[in-house]
Amino acid sequence: MSELMAARDLGKRPVVTLAGDVIGQVKDTVFDGPAGRVTGFTLSGRGLLSGPLKQSLPWSAVYALGRHAVMIRGREVLAEPSAVVARGEAAHGAVLGAQVLTDAGAEVGTVLDIVVEGGTSGRVVGFRIAAREALEPGSKRRRHKVFVPRGETLAVSGRALVIPADATRFVADDLTGFVGQVEAFQIRRAAAGSAAPEPAAPGSPQDGFEKGPTP
Repeated sequence: MSELMAARDLGKRPVVTLAGDVIGQVKDTVFDGPAGRVTGFTLSGRGLLSGPLKQSLPWSAVYALGRHAVMIRGREVLAEPSAVVARGEAAHGAVLGAQVLTDAGAEVGTVLDIVVEGGTSGRVVGFRIAAREALEPGSKRRRHKVFVPRGETLAVSGRALVIPADATRFVADDLTGFVGQVEAFQIRRAAAGSAAPEPAAPGSPQDGFEKGPTP
């Protein structure tokens, strides 16, 4: 897995062409919730007096998302802001502060940040949340900040975000430890998917209905 990065940390990261020209910096990270991927970045100029740029950077035009810069082939890959923002939610928009629920209906906290994978995938792999109670076994802290995987699906509706209940078993206090937890969670989900039982035939005991006596 490539290096993991928090969306808040991407703000002001320079956007640099392969020729070495710095054309601006990241203003907001934009992602598609249901797809669980970054769709691009809105941009601003560099410097205290610089405002938003009239162009944005679609993810398809990103050559690499690195620790210190977002690399692109050239200025010509930039697009109109609507090409990025219209396809997703700004990371610093409605999702931050959203209530986090499991698919079992339990509230676990609120979203503080979004975690994305570096390189070329653009995947959203998890969230940093302010947990309502300790999610780590043995922890005595009633409320603390942890990283939690997002699962294979991501539901964002209004001010609520839904994650799989078993994701709360794979949390970490920092991004370094979170890499291993994400990989372990993905392995578990893949194994569970391959071992899923076939649907029971109607009337069988497996589907909750006992067969009655044959007339």
